[in-house]
Amino acid sequence: MTKQLPPEFYELMEQLQAVDFVLVELNLYLDTHNGDSEAIRQFNHYVKERKRLRNAVESIYGPLMHFGHSYSGDPWNWDDAPWPWQV
Repeated sequence: MTKQLPPEFYELMEQLQAVDFVLVELNLYLDTHNGDSEAIRQFNHYVKERKRLRNAVESIYGPLMHFGHSYSGDPWNWDDAPWPWQV
């Protein structure tokens, strides 16, 4: 059975996905323009924003990443829905 989640969850996830997209693009750009201080500043800004969003999602809905990237609740909550492909 899939857990019903409020619209706020999907709003946060959309924001997180947008920030992830920006970080991937900036990472690719910085691979070839490593002296661009403004791009580095933007990258670091979005790293902080990603951490903020991740913490917001995880504090309410549980962990997003496994293998030591996110904490688990007690009891173990990695098997709680939704799974990434269900979002």
